[in-house]
Amino acid sequence: MPVAIPNSVDTWVKALADVRLPVPTHSHDRVSAYLNDSSRSLREIAECMQQSPALVLNVIREANAHANSALIEPAESLEVAITRMGLQRTGELLKRLPAMPSAEIPQALRQLQLVSQHASQLANGLFAARLARLWQEVHWGALLFLAPLWPIALTQPGLIEDWELRVVRRGEPAVNVERALFGVPLLDICQALAERWRLPLWVLQGYRSLGAERRSLARVMLIARDFGDPLRQQQRLDAEPALRRFANQPAISILLANGLALAAQQGWATHHALRWEYLIALYTQMPLGDVQQQVHQESVHSARQVAQPDLWHPATALIWPWHERRPLQPAPPPSAEALVQWRRNCTDLLAEPSPFNNAMHLATTARDALVACGMQRVLLLMPDKSQTVLLVQQLAGLPKPAAQLSFALDQGAVLKRLAQEPGQIRVTPANSGQFSHLIPASLRVLFRGEHLLLRSLASHGRVAMLVVADQGGGPLSDITVQAFGKTAQCIEKALAAFSNRNK
Repeated sequence: MPVAIPNSVDTWVKALADVRLPVPTHSHDRVSAYLNDSSRSLREIAECMQQSPALVLNVIREANAHANSALIEPAESLEVAITRMGLQRTGELLKRLPAMPSAEIPQALRQLQLVSQHASQLANGLFAARLARLWQEVHWGALLFLAPLWPIALTQPGLIEDWELRVVRRGEPAVNVERALFGVPLLDICQALAERWRLPLWVLQGYRSLGAERRSLARVMLIARDFGDPLRQQQRLDAEPALRRFANQPAISILLANGLALAAQQGWATHHALRWEYLIALYTQMPLGDVQQQVHQESVHSARQVAQPDLWHPATALIWPWHERRPLQPAPPPSAEALVQWRRNCTDLLAEPSPFNNAMHLATTARDALVACGMQRVLLLMPDKSQTVLLVQQLAGLPKPAAQLSFALDQGAVLKRLAQEPGQIRVTPANSGQFSHLIPASLRVLFRGEHLLLRSLASHGRVAMLVVADQGGGPLSDITVQAFGKTAQCIEKALAAFSNRNK
């Protein structure tokens, strides 16, 4: 369940440091069986665990949390972490972790973990053989580099989805988006969490490269763009020994893999993806074409291993035209079972005389009908006696504290207009700029995204309810939009029948 949004690095770390990430039930059961099987080696147990990135993080940070930081280096691999904890404590930790079916784990979390698994495959394929004695640092560092984002995706999935949409896919300036969403740069939160958890040193070095050493990284990127003349590249690096050492450090490999895996979420021919491929070509001393060919091969291998039907894997786009980018897909239409429930709810709403005991009872059925027709986030508002404030009657898919919100009609022109007479406003990317500043900020925070429906419903010539709904912020399914309109008509008739019953 989402919680209040922190707005400083300290409050973010306090909120996220001890979050226990859920483990898919099938992984939880399989690892438990391995731990209880005396014939299994430590390597086999670790390989079984790594199928669940959340489990890897939970074990490594638990092992590092109980180590004396002054005497013991952080565990750089899962095998070292299990050895330090022992099989018994590892099993006890596993029992404390929440296990649930994959479908019940927030999609934003599973999508981020898939990116991390893709990055790990890229790192293994591109760098593990070249850094043979450091392959464990390559493997585990690449998998855990984005781990500080995972608890955010669990507790605030909407923020991560918004960040990915605006920064990765639309190319908006990260600093502006992150200040608006998180209150502070996301990099600062990630680095603070990585330090708190004592993640592998290469992870910390990667965040330093993006932060304190950003100028050096930018200069190396400029050199990498000159990929047509390898000799000139080497001469420019040789002229600056400090820059050459920075560009050739082994730890930078996991940053390159994660940067490319994240950029590939948008498309393979974007300038973000090409920038990381230039850097990889410079680091490996390979022609750019060879790098791209190997990257694509490793991506396909990754998809075979970790792809999930409801998640996006960049390997899907390899068969598309080269400059094609990942499209925004409409939300899925409601299932046949959901539509059966929707019809039942609508039948109740249309019944006469009204079967509802009070306004809350009516609003509950209205909410259920809207959810059944495919809406993922729903807010039902009704005016108070003064007709100047809208109060929350029912909600779905939103944090519980939202039930205590109220919206003065003078806070936003959109609410005021809808409260004066029945009508509907559909917010889309084409008009979101026109409407976003006219909607109260506290309402925009609840419904992040550029696809939203707002509709006011009247009873006896006066607006009696305002419905706000969306499908997670993404494009709306046509079937759901049609069902939303029919549902609104049913609710309006229910309001009239309820009002007549009380006369």
